[in-house]
Amino acid sequence: MNAFLQRVHHIDTLAFLWLHVTKRFPYRKSIRWISHTGDGHLYLIVALALLLLEPVHGAIFFWAGLIAYGLDVSLYLLLKNLIKRDRPAMKIDFYEAWITPSDQFSFPSGHTAAAFLFACLFAHLYPLVAIPVYLWASLVGASRVLLGVHYPSDIAAGALLGTGCAFSGIYIHSLLVGL
Repeated sequence: MNAFLQRVHHIDTLAFLWLHVTKRFPYRKSIRWISHTGDGHLYLIVALALLLLEPVHGAIFFWAGLIAYGLDVSLYLLLKNLIKRDRPAMKIDFYEAWITPSDQFSFPSGHTAAAFLFACLFAHLYPLVAIPVYLWASLVGASRVLLGVHYPSDIAAGALLGTGCAFSGIYIHSLLVGL
């Protein structure tokens, strides 16, 4: 690991420990619920509901989202398996996460990437709800750190990945529809 990445990891670890050791928030149930909203079921339900019930932008949301999620999952898996960053509980001897993560590595956060992708698509097509959906996506990301399965930079990377994939999905969909 080069010096820059070592420094980032050190800062991440300090921020993580500051949250978990000095703050000790009594939030487990609410944080688990927030994290659970980012598991993926919500995305499919909302996308199908919009496709079937919302004639103006529903189809755009569905198809651009399908393209964007395809990109997101592909890049997420590629990055996870190339970078192979251990989760906090694996690196910090005295720490145990509050949940069992779905996979071994932490960078980037897939929950955060998917939540920001969803929020970006939603805000692009329905700007009146931009603040609540971005707030929700941010809470999903924060919940992953608070539950002990991610470092803060995993969340930042997930947010960038999801946002980039959302805009790519919107752009690719517009090119396909324009043909």
